[in-house]
Amino acid sequence: MDGGGFDFGPGGEGGGGGNALAAAAAALLGARVARWRRVPGGDLSRVVHVALDDGREIVAKTGPAPPTEARMLQALAAAGAPTPRVLAASDAVLALETLPESGGFSPEGWRELGEILRRVHLTPGPAYGWAEPYAFGEVAIPANTDPALDWPAFWGEMRLLSETDRLPPELSRRLERLAAHLPDRLPARPLPGLRHGDLWSGNLVVHRGRLSGLVDPACSYGDGEADLAMLTLFGALGPSFAEGYGPLPPGAAERLPVYQLWPAIVHLRLFGGGYRGLVEQLLDQARI
Repeated sequence: MDGGGFDFGPGGEGGGGGNALAAAAAALLGARVARWRRVPGGDLSRVVHVALDDGREIVAKTGPAPPTEARMLQALAAAGAPTPRVLAASDAVLALETLPESGGFSPEGWRELGEILRRVHLTPGPAYGWAEPYAFGEVAIPANTDPALDWPAFWGEMRLLSETDRLPPELSRRLERLAAHLPDRLPARPLPGLRHGDLWSGNLVVHRGRLSGLVDPACSYGDGEADLAMLTLFGALGPSFAEGYGPLPPGAAERLPVYQLWPAIVHLRLFGGGYRGLVEQLLDQARI
């Protein structure tokens, strides 16, 4: 996110609304755009790196609810995680500080990441979920307005079953069977700890072997194992991660596919049938 290795053109790159996004972010900060460029990635949001006419450089992005994302980043920062500082937010755009980025994690960086996530996951919230609705693109993440909801009911109703009317019927039936057995699979009242909610390698900004910042959150409160499950869905953790995070409770391996199903469902919904096999594989691992 720091823009290292890229050249800014005189007016940035055209198309895709990037110029308007850069200008909107600059206006929030009382400045004008000198140059801008697109940031690679951004499957669900447009992201641009902006050089302002007063010498500052920022990241500007869209999203389902920029003020909500700002509050999520601030919650992570308050819990002890490095995040980009929120500079300004409107209903249309979020302006953030840039973060330095280079290379991957060192062994010490993996251990430190474990320590950071452990602190985050031990930061309690008032109830499972998040008080505001959010979304992954067209996949809604509803707000939880029921503080009495236990964890198996939350994970079943508000995650695994939230998209069943848009999934192939066979998958929906299997998910319904799994949800019915969640009281026997998941702890009833784990700590409602803060979770990043979209924790994969692309949302870990790394510089000189260490975490520079967590970005693009979809925070909620719940079992921290769900965060770790997503982090391992498409990649492996460094061996020293466990030294920093500490041991998981008994039964974590059996809960892993149950927690990985939610991000797999989101990928199926957003990116198509190529992810159906992943959902089916996880259902098989969950013995459903």
